[in-house]
Amino acid sequence: MLEIDFDDGCSFALSAELLRVESPSAEVQGHTLDEKKIIGGCRHVGITAIQPIGNYAIAIMFDDLHDTGIYSWDYLYELGHDQERIWQCYRENLTRLGLSRDPQP
Repeated sequence: MLEIDFDDGCSFALSAELLRVESPSAEVQGHTLDEKKIIGGCRHVGITAIQPIGNYAIAIMFDDLHDTGIYSWDYLYELGHDQERIWQCYRENLTRLGLSRDPQP
């Protein structure tokens, strides 16, 4: 869980799973909206490290070895502010694709 406070007084708790499946990396987001990958099996993913990227972002490393996302403060704010809608959309896409939040055995 990443807990983050912003200067406007907003605070968000972002799960590792949400951060992983919504990674801003090209590997996940693709280069167009049609290329976005829906990733299942991340319910238990964990954060192994967080590194600052200048004053504008952080890099998050996950225990499934994903480490290519650069999370800007604006993107983290958006995830926090819209996380209910993002979760709903993610769950709908998992169902549509026959995927699960749980890892495959």
